[in-house]
Amino acid sequence: MQDLKEGQHSGFDYWFSWLTWPGLMLICISITAYGFSIDYPIMFFNVAYIFLIIALLFLERLMPHEQQWRLPDGQNFANIAHTLTSKGTVQGLLFFSTVIGLTEVITPVTEPGNGLWPRHWPMAVQAIIGLIVSEFALYWAHRLSHEWPWLWRFHAVHHSVTKLWIVNTGRFHFVDSLVSIVLGTGVLVLAGAPLEVVKWQASITAFIGMLTHCNVQMRFACLSWFFNTPGLHRWHHSLELAESDRNYGENLILWDHIFGTYLNPEHRPPTAIGINAFMPAKFRHQLIWPFLSEASKKKMEAAYLLASTAPCTFD
Repeated sequence: MQDLKEGQHSGFDYWFSWLTWPGLMLICISITAYGFSIDYPIMFFNVAYIFLIIALLFLERLMPHEQQWRLPDGQNFANIAHTLTSKGTVQGLLFFSTVIGLTEVITPVTEPGNGLWPRHWPMAVQAIIGLIVSEFALYWAHRLSHEWPWLWRFHAVHHSVTKLWIVNTGRFHFVDSLVSIVLGTGVLVLAGAPLEVVKWQASITAFIGMLTHCNVQMRFACLSWFFNTPGLHRWHHSLELAESDRNYGENLILWDHIFGTYLNPEHRPPTAIGINAFMPAKFRHQLIWPFLSEASKKKMEAAYLLASTAPCTFD
């Protein structure tokens, strides 16, 4: 597979690269499951999430997938700011307010014994069904954000990164996140899923999202037939549209198989990633960029170009 360079077929690094993705997922899911068992799911989800951040930061230094992606790109502030405004504020408000609010409002569907959701089935099975159902909405939300120009202007903020690592996992324009969260979570609520299923879906999405964007050398083999792995997602960030308009799955890759958008070549994914268009470097400009007219965008682009070519002064 494309996950390792030629010649790296033996030794600890090779075998550890097979265990990294499933091992980290199993640890995070186990910690979260323990939190559910003692009725502290949010607390132990945070423990698992912090563990995953620390582990991936260490592994990105120990065994990076691309050495070039370790170089600074000047986007750390923008990446963190986008994470706070999209994944933090938007997801928090939606999860703790909107979801719970909808669960209370749509009582004919969400009350036990009503609706089509198999609430009497084991929670592990319900969580898997929840992933599959929500993934259908997430797949189309993601695909349409590439195919509809109005949505692409927001999603382009995420694709404008020139390297993948865990700090830009949450680099999404808040409108882009809003669309995905409303559709992915809303379909579960409307289907009558209990709140525990919604929490499991949100937790697994957070774990896989962090892993998907990490710059860690891993091998996946058959895992990439079922899950959205870093190997698949690196193709999705390619500069080539024939490669980037593929692998839309958020957690599972099921709907990419069904709708013919699955891509997993044998050779190594491209190192050069990003978009074939201008994106301002400053966070505040990235926030307003999708709302600007073409004339305003050209003026801002010209200003950035002028600033980059201006001679240095020492006043």
